[in-house]
Amino acid sequence: MTDTKHPSGAPWRNFYGRFKGKTLRPNQKDYLESDLDALSLGAVSWEENPDRSPLDLNAVFGGKPLWVEIGFGGGEHLVHQAKTYPEVGIIGCEPFINGVAMLLGKIRESGVSNLRVHPGDARDLFDVLPAGSVEKAFLLYPDPWPKKRHHRRRFVTQEHLEPLFHVLKPGAEFRVATDIPDYVRQTLIEAPKAGFEWLAEGPGDWRHPWGDWHSTRYEMKALREGRMPHYMTFRRPA
Repeated sequence: MTDTKHPSGAPWRNFYGRFKGKTLRPNQKDYLESDLDALSLGAVSWEENPDRSPLDLNAVFGGKPLWVEIGFGGGEHLVHQAKTYPEVGIIGCEPFINGVAMLLGKIRESGVSNLRVHPGDARDLFDVLPAGSVEKAFLLYPDPWPKKRHHRRRFVTQEHLEPLFHVLKPGAEFRVATDIPDYVRQTLIEAPKAGFEWLAEGPGDWRHPWGDWHSTRYEMKALREGRMPHYMTFRRPA
């Protein structure tokens, strides 16, 4: 990151990913136009919140414990968690607008009311979450960026892990799932550098999913293609 700033005052952050892919279907456009504003968190962007004032999470979730999913894809896991744990407030971050539209459709269909959506870069959200406010975080099948020269674009770098560590509550859990062996390697190197403890005690702790796991389209694709999922659980020390 350099000292270069946008006119809004935002630091220059390279964003690696896609904001839009396939053309949105009419019903997806309706979800975005009708539902997204009501599920927003308020002033997250630099344009809306140049002072980076912390969000009032009590106003958003009424004091519920807070979880965050970073890059929710089509939202399958996120909605499953919201239905399973109605006593928790969950924020999903996803800059890919097609994925946001898919999630909004699932929210409307399921009727869950404890989800909020940040349709943008998770780092902007980390800026405005109070320190120590998140009790659980998920990073599930993130973009693998397989070429070695692109590994710095992966989420599991200090540029992302340090801000995540800051917003996690002491004792909070950080779950990572990936089918890419080299992503596992990088995660196991970088997460401890940021202060996380890996909780695995044996191979079964990373070969089998969590008890409340809900498979995603990315995992099913990996299994069809013969790749082995890895499920890593980290903790911010208390």
